[in-house]
Amino acid sequence: MVTPNRELAGQVALVTGGALNIGRAICLDLAAAGAAVCVNAKSSKAGADALVAEIEGQGGRAFAHMADVTDPDAVTTMVGEVVTQFGGLNILINNASYRARTPLVELSLERWRLAQSVTVEGSYLCAQAALPHITDRGAGTVINIGGVAAYIGVKDRLHAATAKGAVSAMTRSLAQEVAGTGITVNCVVPGVIDTVRGASAGQLPPGVDGDSNLIGRKGKPEEVAALVRALCGLAGRYVTGQVIHCNGGMYLGA
Repeated sequence: MVTPNRELAGQVALVTGGALNIGRAICLDLAAAGAAVCVNAKSSKAGADALVAEIEGQGGRAFAHMADVTDPDAVTTMVGEVVTQFGGLNILINNASYRARTPLVELSLERWRLAQSVTVEGSYLCAQAALPHITDRGAGTVINIGGVAAYIGVKDRLHAATAKGAVSAMTRSLAQEVAGTGITVNCVVPGVIDTVRGASAGQLPPGVDGDSNLIGRKGKPEEVAALVRALCGLAGRYVTGQVIHCNGGMYLGA
């Protein structure tokens, strides 16, 4: 029997960039709701393995799969492994991204392309590989994780903000493409979230901090995860093609 707090029982989720921060919180929340979870990471193997152990310790089902989402063959293999391990796929969370701070005058074409490759092409490749399997289940969910930089503009993040803006656009078109299949596609856009920032991400730019919103604090990864979980369940069955902001009122708009 599916109960409200286990409404994703019997479903299978793939979360890219799932080992740390928002991705980690999403994996934990989906598992708590009953979903079996594949934790994808490119380099954070220890974090991914620890997260799997935590989920299993709480009675959930999970496994870690190390893969670069910019590699088409690696993505195909990963999705195939999810289906082999858990018997299908219902939920895809495109969370992997690249956001290192770099001023435009120092922004190499290589770094520009890396941001587009991980954030945009990775989401495209994962959706392309996953959707046939989600369609086989008769219904499902794709959620792309956007970024508030695409809406407010952030200094030294031209490449990352552009990529996140493309993810929002991708969401609307993909929702149109899968219309009538029972699959919903939405984009959740976090604001400033209290996460462990990697060295390449650098410090927050001036004017972009946890106090510059209506609630007056940084968000928590668990708050973003709760919204993602809701969209995967009953609350999201009549919501598709939407860009939904989770930013404490930092940005007010569609």
